[in-house]
Amino acid sequence: MTQPAAGRGNDIAGYDSFSGSKGNNPFLWWCAGAHAPTLEQFPTEHPKYNTLGGVLLATFALAALSSGYAFYTIFGSLGWAAGFAVLWGLIIFNFDRFMVATIRKYGISAGRQWRMALPRIILAVMIGITIARPLELKLFEKEINLKVAENLQEKIRVYNGQQDTIHEAKVAAVLAERNLLAGRRKAMEDTLLKLQQSYVQEADGTGGSGKRGVESITLLKQGAYRQTAEQYQQNFHILDSTLGAHESFLSAATTELKKDKEDFAKAAFENVGFLERNKALHNLSEEESSVFLATFLISLLIIIIETAPVIAKLLLPVGPYDIALAKQELVPMAGIERSLIAEQEKARMSAV
Repeated sequence: MTQPAAGRGNDIAGYDSFSGSKGNNPFLWWCAGAHAPTLEQFPTEHPKYNTLGGVLLATFALAALSSGYAFYTIFGSLGWAAGFAVLWGLIIFNFDRFMVATIRKYGISAGRQWRMALPRIILAVMIGITIARPLELKLFEKEINLKVAENLQEKIRVYNGQQDTIHEAKVAAVLAERNLLAGRRKAMEDTLLKLQQSYVQEADGTGGSGKRGVESITLLKQGAYRQTAEQYQQNFHILDSTLGAHESFLSAATTELKKDKEDFAKAAFENVGFLERNKALHNLSEEESSVFLATFLISLLIIIIETAPVIAKLLLPVGPYDIALAKQELVPMAGIERSLIAEQEKARMSAV
């Protein structure tokens, strides 16, 4: 009786099920910086580099999302943000792929591997911090919006205080002169009023003579009032003209001050950018320990994800792929070195 082919038409796993031939993913291998033709020969190594390539793709996605939000905050355009997000994600991905691809496992001690990888890990940590901040800004967006408004109000208050000081210095001389001229005009008006009251009181008997209808004294005081009023008339004209100019200047200065304050407040609220939001998150972290802990843990998580490809490559045990790759690299290098040594020896003998 003919037996069914292994792994075909029944539930019994055949050889192909264990060979890993169905686990080929050249794209993930390329992401992991692996040499696909060599890796193809070792099916047991495929899952390692599939996973490593997936981790590198995850760092690309995180970098793209983070930078996309940051650039959208800066430019306010979805198209520009998407373009820069892809560009920044590819830059980070290229760095990560380079760091993983240049780590060699075979023929190098574990201590030396870690020493050689230390600069790569430091770079990965810095990249992780860069990626984490925009993500934190997005996660705490509502709280940050409230803090931004509070910070802007304080900034507007400080600006208004500075502008008030400048305005006071600007109008101080004009204001002092206006008050002086206004006081002089008031004094002249008081003088005329007293002279007028004096002759009116003489006319009704409440004046200095105490007699009603004494025409000579009334006319005398009335003449003094009219003479003084004529003398003051020209002064009033000059004072009114000068006071009008001063009032116009002060009014224009006040209008300008009000407009400057309104323009600054409008610009402050309409141009909230990445720096202002980052400052707000920093303030929240200083004020609330829970925010500081949350941002720290998020940053730590992103840093771990970013450094994961390098650390994973270092922690991977030496496999047949690593030995085969070393053979492909070291054997030609050894041949070239022997050729160079032979040529140098031949040249030395010729010189002798």
